Amino acid sequence: MHIGVIGATGTIGSRVVTEALGRGHHVTALSRDASQIDERRANVTWAGVDVLDPASIAAVLPGLDVLISGFQPGNAAKDLADTVRRSIADPTVHSTAARALLKALESHPRTRLIVIGGAGSLETEPGVALADDVDRIHETLDQLGLPREYAAAARGARDGLNVLRTSNRLWTYFSPAEAIAPGERTGRFRIGTDQVVRDADGLSRISAEDAAVALIDEVELPRFVQRRFTIGY
Repeated sequence: MHIGVIGATGTIGSRVVTEALGRGHHVTALSRDASQIDERRANVTWAGVDVLDPASIAAVLPGLDVLISGFQPGNAAKDLADTVRRSIADPTVHSTAARALLKALESHPRTRLIVIGGAGSLETEPGVALADDVDRIHETLDQLGLPREYAAAARGARDGLNVLRTSNRLWTYFSPAEAIAPGERTGRFRIGTDQVVRDADGLSRISAEDAAVALIDEVELPRFVQRRFTIGY
């Protein structure tokens, strides 16, 4: 398959590229500025894209079977503090990106869209999103070492999911666990839908490598079209 990956230099996006190539797929790796990328691997090409501009996105869609968007403000893999600041400053950017992606897909309705979002839209109980549970979101952010102001960004990501939910495009939304970081590729995790997946110690966690496994699994065998899914150990 031919897979496009927006945010291909990011923590999750870079591992999605590696996972896809390892399974024999061709990848178009997309970044804000791809001019300085030194890529030596086979079956991957790099291109620039502006995820807030529908025309820019539409220009890279021809030939793609699936477009995976790992967009986030800034690049947390290189400068987490900058990404946190940008996310707090404009929580609406996720909705803007979702609308741009859907607009671009109007001319390519057969292309699947998988958006890598956040855990804040996951439910702590039926109908109650983590992002809207003030005490729980503050507790979670404290545990992750993030400022409590980041709750606004979590609600912004939730709003981006709600934009997708109004669409009839072939979208899938992926919420990783609350704690996600580079780690081991185990290929062993549990899959959920709208509720947080926690381990035996009550922790919601996943490695970026295993997130990439789950994403390419969904590319190869669609299970959550027009739905959200999550994973955790």
